[in-house]
Amino acid sequence: MTDCIFCKIVNKEIPADIIYEDDRTLAFMDIRPVSRGHVLVIPKLHSEDLLSTDDETLRDLIPKIKIIATAVMNAVDADGINLTTNHGAAAGQVIFHMHFHLIPRYKNDGLKPWQHHDSEPKTRAELAVLIKNNL
Repeated sequence: MTDCIFCKIVNKEIPADIIYEDDRTLAFMDIRPVSRGHVLVIPKLHSEDLLSTDDETLRDLIPKIKIIATAVMNAVDADGINLTTNHGAAAGQVIFHMHFHLIPRYKNDGLKPWQHHDSEPKTRAELAVLIKNNL
């Protein structure tokens, strides 16, 4: 993927503040952080998003995310951490190379969690059936 900015980082064609690297994974500081210590973790193998990433890559990536998240929290003395990935433009995905955000959280940091909505039991049950039917 020659036009992919993350592939260019993997190939060392553009600089990044890399905090972790092995043969399959790369983690680096986000250039537009949500909070102090915001890190991106990517597989080196290009895939567009979570759902197009092969299971072997994900199995390899998740334990490394756990190690990196622990290091981030310790380094910046965070009270918590959000682990997120955006799938598709409608969900806020801007770079179409699968990546996870590790966003350190601090007490009273002013960041707002997802807005939750009330739902009716009948609506939840109907949605549950629709989702189950698509598994």
